[in-house]
Amino acid sequence: MSKRENDSFSIEDLMQLFIKENNLTKGMQKIKIEESWTKMMGPGVANHTTSVKLQNKTLVVQLTSSVLREELSYGKDKIAKMLNEEIGEDVISKVMLV
Repeated sequence: MSKRENDSFSIEDLMQLFIKENNLTKGMQKIKIEESWTKMMGPGVANHTTSVKLQNKTLVVQLTSSVLREELSYGKDKIAKMLNEEIGEDVISKVMLV
């Protein structure tokens, strides 16, 4: 009978290892960004958002309201900074509202 090792790992550590080994980091970042957008902007903005995508460090947000698009355009740098802080990584360098 083989001896069992008593090394304990947290589920978070095991998930991070699984994500890294299977090259799922970019996909997980995209999910985090979409969730963070909804959380940070609130339900009012989220209701007018049709898509949130990350393309080459540029966050592309598609909105249904031109008035909201204009209002958010004044704070693009702040939005990028807030989302980067929420995600815990510097993955967004530019925000494009379409």
